[in-house]
Amino acid sequence: MTTPSLADSSRPAPPDTDARLTALEIKASYADDLLDHLNGVVARQQQQIDLLVREVARLNRQLGEQAAASGGAGARDPRDEIPPHW
Repeated sequence: MTTPSLADSSRPAPPDTDARLTALEIKASYADDLLDHLNGVVARQQQQIDLLVREVARLNRQLGEQAAASGGAGARDPRDEIPPHW
């Protein structure tokens, strides 16, 4: 059994190998496109999360300011309040 030499590697690949290689290149291309799309989705979700975190912090500050303005009458539990539709 002999090992193939460099001269042997210049032979054209069999047709089934070319088809398999083409199929793998197509799959890799689709995988790259999907990865780019998912990276965009994750980036947009992170922006939304950052916005929501800032909004929650703002609402907490606003709630604290309202509690301080009410003369520190004590923190009220929102679960104790009657819903507006009652």
